[in-house]
Amino acid sequence: QVELVESGGGLVQAGGSLRLSCAASGSIFEIHDMGWYRQAPGKQRELVAGITHGGTTNYADSGKDRFTISRDNAKNTVYMQMDGLEPEDTAVYYCNAWVVRSWFDNGMDYWGKGTLVTVSS
Repeated sequence: QVELVESGGGLVQAGGSLRLSCAASGSIFEIHDMGWYRQAPGKQRELVAGITHGGTTNYADSGKDRFTISRDNAKNTVYMQMDGLEPEDTAVYYCNAWVVRSWFDNGMDYWGKGTLVTVSS
């Protein structure tokens, strides 16, 4: 079994910063792509940022220049530094990872339960 646990969400004023963390644990051989998604009330879940095992990153327009994704492969952990937060960033943020559990496993997608980020104006 594999579990992803997010932390770091909370309430912050507009213009403030938060750092999200997501630690993966369990039966893990290797983690390929990891990413952060978010879902605002009444909206669909959307990609915020992604990072490959080798460290190549990609960002949605919403977070470009304000958010920075990084990872520590030794700790099976992905981070996202969020600066210049805006009320429009209010959402539940979910961690996602493609986890390979053994040499013979092609891997599968895992999701965390989410952490709430609320940005007040």
